[in-house]
Amino acid sequence: MRRWIMLALGTAAQTAACAFVYGIPYLADDLRTQQHLSLTQVGLLVACPTVGLVLALYGWGAAADRWGERVVIAVGLGAAAGALGGAAWGAHGMAALGALLVLAGAAGASVYSASGRLVMGWFAASERGLAMGIRQTSTPLGMGLAALAMPPLAGAHGLPGAIGFLAVLCGVIAVLIAVFAADPARPAAKNAEPAPNPYRGSRLLWRIHGSAALLVVPQFTAGAFALVLLVDVRGWSPVHAGQLIAVAQGLGALSRILVGRWSDRVGDRLRPMRQLAVVTAAVVAAAAVSTAFPSPLTALLLVTAIAITSSTNGLSFTSTAEHAGPAWSGRALGVHNTGQNLTAAVVPPVMAAVISATAYWPGFALAAVTACASAAVIPVTRAVPAPPGAEPTRTIPA
Repeated sequence: MRRWIMLALGTAAQTAACAFVYGIPYLADDLRTQQHLSLTQVGLLVACPTVGLVLALYGWGAAADRWGERVVIAVGLGAAAGALGGAAWGAHGMAALGALLVLAGAAGASVYSASGRLVMGWFAASERGLAMGIRQTSTPLGMGLAALAMPPLAGAHGLPGAIGFLAVLCGVIAVLIAVFAADPARPAAKNAEPAPNPYRGSRLLWRIHGSAALLVVPQFTAGAFALVLLVDVRGWSPVHAGQLIAVAQGLGALSRILVGRWSDRVGDRLRPMRQLAVVTAAVVAAAAVSTAFPSPLTALLLVTAIAITSSTNGLSFTSTAEHAGPAWSGRALGVHNTGQNLTAAVVPPVMAAVISATAYWPGFALAAVTACASAAVIPVTRAVPAPPGAEPTRTIPA
């Protein structure tokens, strides 16, 4: 029972962090009207939390490896609450607001690096896929929470009310982590020798990082442009298109849980990840064709694309932590998160340029090609016996 409480706490912490890292775009209109900012200035502010996040991920991962997850998550999320509080009630001008959002993102990076490590430590190998799949639903949950709460709060109480909500949310979760979370038991290091670096002498982790980053391209292409595509190509209203995208994001969250459970049953993360990368390429390619030749199937294929492109996220994180080992999992997850967030920051402007210069279908076709490339990069593994006292099985590249 206790491990499920740790999973709930880790998921809640990640949801709170995602709400402010990815939730600032929902204040774009209010930033323009209340702060009299241009769209370019709003874009810079939207990027600020991600900038802080990327800069701090590896450092927080190293801290989690050394001092444990509970302290790192509680301190980081508490610091994020303080920075967001300053942004809500103490910032005057765009520069101050941007600086505080960068600090909040850097502090919130602690959750990205440590919450996955917390969940992995509390669950055995036979349940980790399901557990990490549940934990990875925090991204759509956080974005959904921000989308539902922040625009009404900004309208009723101004920007301080909306950003202040995020500060209070992070503060409450930080307290819950400090009081109720517990680091998982791990065997003491023998002879006080440092654990071997899993990146030395093997490209396995780098291939997992690279393949997962490539899969971010179709995920963010479908997620970022499906709504405007339906409006521009199929003539939908933004409200109806938004409702359909919300359903698609919910299916994406469900897919992470189901795929995680599937990986537990087959006892492997990377083979299902490769198979899903191939399916992703086929679905996104079909969406490209239906965009080039619009039909009633266009909306269905876009929903399917959003759902399937989200499915591999938990597998890549679980595999990274498992292959890095307990002593290095925090740093490895920091590297993994850095690659994914850098790719996520680049995809929307690059794909927007491609679509603006050509049409929607070439952008989706390019996303399908990157999914094929990911399938080629994902390492194929085979099971080998584990050493005495370790997990029942482990995998090495075949």
